[in-house]
Amino acid sequence: MTVERPLLLSPIDLRSLRLRNRIVISPMCQHAAEEGRATDWHLVHLGKFALGGAGLILTESTAVSPEGRIGTADLGLWCDSHVAPLRRVVDFVHAQGSAIGVQLAHAGRKAGSHPLWHGGRAFSADELSALGWPRIAPSPIAAGPGWSVPEAMKAPDIDRVIEDFAASARRAEAAGFDAAELHFGHGYLIASFLSPLSNRRDDPYGGSREGRMRLALEVAARVRAEWPAAKPLFCRISAVDGAEGGWGIADSIVLARALREVGADVIDVSSGGLTEETRRIAVPRGPGFQTGFAEAIRRDAGVTTQAVGMILDGPQAEAILQAGQADLVAIGREALRDPYWPRRAAEQLGIEDDYADWPERHGAWLAKREQGMGTVLRARRRAVARLAQDEGKETA
Repeated sequence: MTVERPLLLSPIDLRSLRLRNRIVISPMCQHAAEEGRATDWHLVHLGKFALGGAGLILTESTAVSPEGRIGTADLGLWCDSHVAPLRRVVDFVHAQGSAIGVQLAHAGRKAGSHPLWHGGRAFSADELSALGWPRIAPSPIAAGPGWSVPEAMKAPDIDRVIEDFAASARRAEAAGFDAAELHFGHGYLIASFLSPLSNRRDDPYGGSREGRMRLALEVAARVRAEWPAAKPLFCRISAVDGAEGGWGIADSIVLARALREVGADVIDVSSGGLTEETRRIAVPRGPGFQTGFAEAIRRDAGVTTQAVGMILDGPQAEAILQAGQADLVAIGREALRDPYWPRRAAEQLGIEDDYADWPERHGAWLAKREQGMGTVLRARRRAVARLAQDEGKETA
């Protein structure tokens, strides 16, 4: 019996870029760069997802300026020396049949913190001073306890940030990236301009929602002008910032429409992160907990969306797409658990694997094993799948 090709595993065209499936690997901070340069860690970390069959792989937050880093070991594209190490990663990913995009970002008032595995603490004012990093923001309001009060940006600072994004986009093109994503969420610089809780400006970049959206739209328009017309532009937003009286879904729908008008192709829909406190009072978490936001933005803003957040397996991802909640699904920590998540998802969705789509150095060996033990292996997989389904019913 022929199984209909799942939507999850079907190609999608974004401008001139064709993705082989709808599975995207989310940006995940690795804190493994050397002065902004990609290392062997990035080659292996991102390369393994290409071996696993993802359609598109996004780099971690890649800083457009040294002081825009989340931590000292973030990737960067603020100087030309960053291009060649990233090109090495891009070339490997392309050789495996996947596309790769770069997430461009400025951390703003949340710049300067230790990795999660070192406690995640914000750098003190003295630590920042030693690095020569100013924390900048729309207004002098700290991101939360333990964070120093940032410097309010003046007009030249705003102009410089816009040009930093544009220059980094040019370097991303030189590195061969297929897509660019602008990080406008999680309380970083652009998100802090959007929220009335962190933006108290009384100039054209503050006040009304239109004023607070101005920097996001100027950055997107400037990058779109630099980024090749054939390549898609993604924007990650926090659909709600998780704080009472802050940025909400109605605001995000208006922003998404405006971003579409200046040339954004995909809205990557996340949530929360405006301050450290919102980590504890954000949207209740559970499987697919942000997909409703992606659905609302897709429906009401008429834009392609990417859903992210506790998408655990192939059937769940397929259901999101079939229901019209999103056009792409982004996988993060589940891909860390299993870089071959796309291939597992195909199996869960009833696609018999002949290994022709695998990297030949893997697929040939697996196909040979299948010839000798295929019946036994398939019976075992069906038994494991039934057990997982039974456990799911009991949990429900």
